[in-house]
Amino acid sequence: MRHGARVFCFMSDSAEQIIHPNTLEWATGNPVVTKLTGKIEHVTFTVGPSKADMILVAPCTANTIGKIAHGIDDTAVTSLISSALGERIPILIAPAMHESMYDQPLVLENIRTLTEVGVVFIDPIKEEEKAKLASLEHILSAAISNLSPNDLNGKNVLITTGPTFEMIDPIRIITNPSSGKMGGAIAFEAVNRGATVTVIHGPISVPLPKQSRNISVRTTEEMFERTIEELTLTKFDLAVAVAAAVDYKPETPSSNKIDSRTHQTLTLELRATPKIIDSIKETSPETFLIIFRAQTGLTREALLADASERLQRTSADLIAVNDIGRRDIGFNSDYNELTLVDRDSKTFTLARASKRIIAKQLLDEVSKRLKN
Repeated sequence: MRHGARVFCFMSDSAEQIIHPNTLEWATGNPVVTKLTGKIEHVTFTVGPSKADMILVAPCTANTIGKIAHGIDDTAVTSLISSALGERIPILIAPAMHESMYDQPLVLENIRTLTEVGVVFIDPIKEEEKAKLASLEHILSAAISNLSPNDLNGKNVLITTGPTFEMIDPIRIITNPSSGKMGGAIAFEAVNRGATVTVIHGPISVPLPKQSRNISVRTTEEMFERTIEELTLTKFDLAVAVAAAVDYKPETPSSNKIDSRTHQTLTLELRATPKIIDSIKETSPETFLIIFRAQTGLTREALLADASERLQRTSADLIAVNDIGRRDIGFNSDYNELTLVDRDSKTFTLARASKRIIAKQLLDEVSKRLKN
């Protein structure tokens, strides 16, 4: 639901013994199906305007797997799956049971049978003599990947994200509040769309896809060097420069901690760091380049003028501008709102939404342009 899905729940009798249907109705905002009625709920959600885009069975017992494999539909869940199979709706199953049950030949044969007709199984975690339900992160990733278009399959994507650090002394740094959340969201979305993704990131704590190649750096110069190196070694179809690299560094950092008791005031001489985005097109002219630009306190006209000037100076194909002066979007927020400007000065607004949804909308737009 946080990624934009509408969720409807079907429950078996056994599931009701563990969690009350009211809990799932409260969580989803939709009625829960526990019994089939004259409304033929199992058909309503597999045929017509309310047809599901995907069905996830989690957790799924050996009993339910066996029933599905043999076409037995004696519960709301198995009836739903039976109808979904006939309508070729994608089905994901996340098994959970004792390990001795999961590994026994008949259950494995049932899993093979369902795999052959297109059902996708999310492998359980085997520990403590149990085949435990896969992690929620793994299940969510599998579900999103299954629902995502495969429009970046075969594409190489490079993403820079997060802040960089510049040392004043061994203790103190110059940096900014960038969290890396926007770049991480784009990385997850690109992986889900089939891309081969490389992420060059500064010091961040947000998760990145396990399927992507993640390169950690600290300083702006390190990020610059690794970005140019990657662009030189690999042909990237798309580069997304989300990183908030620090613009200035101390001319002469102190090798020892500066003692505030003996230095009541401190004057730093700063010099500009390399501009990463200025060199991307120079290094790889055929790469489709999206740059991000954080601004604050500008009118819309000034914002668009600044974006157009920056776009031309970097030879980028698309610039995404956001106003970090707003507390409800931008740095360290889970939400964002972007204004996109292209080389023809056309503008598009991605209205305030979670960064994962913004990432999806952004790559929807980019995918159309890459096809052209």
